[in-house]
Amino acid sequence: MDKLLIAVTNHAALGTKGKKTGLWLRELTDFYHEVKNDFEVDIVSTSHERVPLDPRSLMAVLTNKKTRAYYQNDELMDKVKNPKVPEEVNAADYAAIYFAGGHGTMWDFPDNTGLQDLTRAIYENGGIVSAVCHGPSGLQNVKLSDGRYLLSGHVVTGFSDREEKLMGLYKHIPFSLEQALKERGTLYKQASLPMAACVLQSGRLITGQNPASAQGVAQKLVEQWPKLKHEAAAHRE
Repeated sequence: MDKLLIAVTNHAALGTKGKKTGLWLRELTDFYHEVKNDFEVDIVSTSHERVPLDPRSLMAVLTNKKTRAYYQNDELMDKVKNPKVPEEVNAADYAAIYFAGGHGTMWDFPDNTGLQDLTRAIYENGGIVSAVCHGPSGLQNVKLSDGRYLLSGHVVTGFSDREEKLMGLYKHIPFSLEQALKERGTLYKQASLPMAACVLQSGRLITGQNPASAQGVAQKLVEQWPKLKHEAAAHRE
């Protein structure tokens, strides 16, 4: 079975007043549900510390049976409690990487060189790079070996300014993800309605706009990997 790496935040404070944030739970569990039968999954974070979960995302444990089942799944949650760090991960082992979201990523993803190195290596080995919601913050500063930004020239999405303002969190974030993605030479697209699912594929890059898009990102990845697998093998030879 091929291996897939899920990158998650380890940052728990939102804004200057330190509101609680972290990983958005369903962006992990919805994605994991779709890929678990096709990939062996590892979780990597910016620290060995237990991954913080955004308290607002835990409402889904009460309202969604699937989310509750994975929240109570010891195998998956042990990986959340004891994540790997980039230095422990060999990029050559993985067919794909997925950056889950949650506002915490806006602080610890953009400048993490370990995650950048893993992403570049997986992509240049012919693998798939994917992200959802605030997860693309982990892609914005990734440069390829030729010095170009990974995102340059791609069609992408991510959590929009409109959605940040709708949630009342725009003033609490360190930067606008939508604007940061546009500044990397991308064509940024979003759903016509805020919080509606939007999944875009651009070559071997798959991005989703918001929590409602996590399942679609996973399904697109599972669909595309068999087509790309032989090309990836050729990259590695």
